[in-house]
Amino acid sequence: MGLFSFISKPAVVIAWNELTSENDLHDAVEYSLNKPVLFFKHSTRCSISSMALSRFEEKWDTNEDCKLFFLDLLQFRPVSNLLADLTNVEHQSPQVIVLFNEEVIYTATHSAIDAKDIHELLQQLNP
Repeated sequence: MGLFSFISKPAVVIAWNELTSENDLHDAVEYSLNKPVLFFKHSTRCSISSMALSRFEEKWDTNEDCKLFFLDLLQFRPVSNLLADLTNVEHQSPQVIVLFNEEVIYTATHSAIDAKDIHELLQQLNP
């Protein structure tokens, strides 16, 4: 054990569903009729996006009853554009959008992305 080992938190493994097509997106939106879905829009070339993703993954409760979708904006920009159109949420990166019953119930960008806030919101849906 090193001098600063106590600071490190074990890595959390997130079960991301990769969003790679418009059909995948439509299926995810339809899935939101029964359960909340979360979209994480990420730019692999942006250090701010990487920091927001890392912070989210570190704080996310893996027991949360929410399906998680990861969208690589550089590879799948048309899917991102369609998500913006379907949700009426202006595109930003990094960005989180949570849908339930095909409605946006949470959206945040950059450092405002907060796993704890999302958890509290989801707890209100499933008390």
